Amino acid sequence: MPSRSDAIARATDHFDTGAFEADLARRVAIPSESQTKDGLPHCARYLVDEMAPAFTAMRFETQIFENPIADCGPILLAQRHEVDGLPTMLGYGHGDVIRGLDEQWTKGAGPWTTARDGDRLYGRGTADNKGQHSINMAAMDAVLQTRGALGFNAKFMIETGEENGSTGVREVIEANMEAFAADVFIASDGPRVRADQPTVSLGARGAQNFDLVCSLREGGHHSGNWGGALADPAAILSHAIATIVSPKGQILVEEWLPPQMSNAVRDALRGVELDGGPNGPEVDRDWGEPGLTPAENVYAWNSFAVLAMVSGNPQSPVNAIAPKARAHCQLRYISGTDVEDIMPALRRHLDAHGFSHVEVAPPPQANAAGFGASRTELDDPWAIWVRQSIARGTGQPPAIIPQMGGSICNDLFTDLLDLPAIWIPHSYTACSQHAPDEHVLLPLCREALGLMAGLYWDLGDAELPKP
Repeated sequence: MPSRSDAIARATDHFDTGAFEADLARRVAIPSESQTKDGLPHCARYLVDEMAPAFTAMRFETQIFENPIADCGPILLAQRHEVDGLPTMLGYGHGDVIRGLDEQWTKGAGPWTTARDGDRLYGRGTADNKGQHSINMAAMDAVLQTRGALGFNAKFMIETGEENGSTGVREVIEANMEAFAADVFIASDGPRVRADQPTVSLGARGAQNFDLVCSLREGGHHSGNWGGALADPAAILSHAIATIVSPKGQILVEEWLPPQMSNAVRDALRGVELDGGPNGPEVDRDWGEPGLTPAENVYAWNSFAVLAMVSGNPQSPVNAIAPKARAHCQLRYISGTDVEDIMPALRRHLDAHGFSHVEVAPPPQANAAGFGASRTELDDPWAIWVRQSIARGTGQPPAIIPQMGGSICNDLFTDLLDLPAIWIPHSYTACSQHAPDEHVLLPLCREALGLMAGLYWDLGDAELPKP
């Protein structure tokens, strides 16, 4: 009789023979940038040339939905219905990638060619997200090949616009609710809390991007002739920002604070440490909300950041008082934050502190997309079941985080499709996603193939009770 260990062995053999790396190399080679016009045809090609044939080989039926929003990539839905009454799992991945930033790569062979360096495999999309959904697809195929059937009904969505805010995906799902209906959502994106610790995330923080602008006059003026007589917009903007966040990262806009952290969340995060590995950044333990651990600040609290700031010409400065200053800012927020009041509260706050002349402006289009915050509760039966399955395979309970620190379209699954949404990430925090030199850790990929094969095996095991 085929067994769970047989499926895991088949999945890890997919790695050991080089088949996983070959699959990922083909997929990385497709420059599916969703934030550039030139990348859009490649987004469609990723679905037609790579995803549809891979799912067809697994005896899934596939359908590609055109995006109803102009200049946004299509969405693929693959379905395999085995028996009425079995649980239906919806999986997810995104085939689009952030801009390649070709000239900035210092490792590997650039963004569109995978390259090994020790335990690292470089290439755009290796971590975010081509590598992660490739792991899940290969693990599912290993179960199918071992058992002869999955033992559950499966749906798998691959979209091509996540890096552009998943624009249009909601409209496609709303128009095809029955096609996307399921009992549970299980997918992979984002990093583990530590490279060697399997992690389960039950949601995602939301992101609200905006610009702060202090524009005082037309043109710059000589700092010798006018210094001391003309207000400096950069200094004013810096003081305005200082009313929003303390010198140690504490949010000072009262309406931006989330609800009080529950004891259940504190218990889940007790002992969780952020670790980017040998080349990752050092954690600043005194940054953020006082009294919270770094893990609590990232996975269970709100955070404010200035992502970019400019006044004058930093590349070629001159002795002139600049006419204006601009800062591109972001609030990451957890579920329970009053989203409708984020921008109005900021306006009231700046006015109350004497900065009525600092404008709150829309962000640049290149970084305007954002996601709402949403999560599945820690005591959800499916969340407990997934944790138990992972512990069964690894011999230790995974780290549980209420929501990943980043943002993704999790609300489409929790709020629109009304599913428990569970994320099992296969990357790590220092993977350089969204930056040059993006990479995955190959030992982590191998482990993840076995972990997911075990989970899919359990999902199809008729002897194991399901929620």
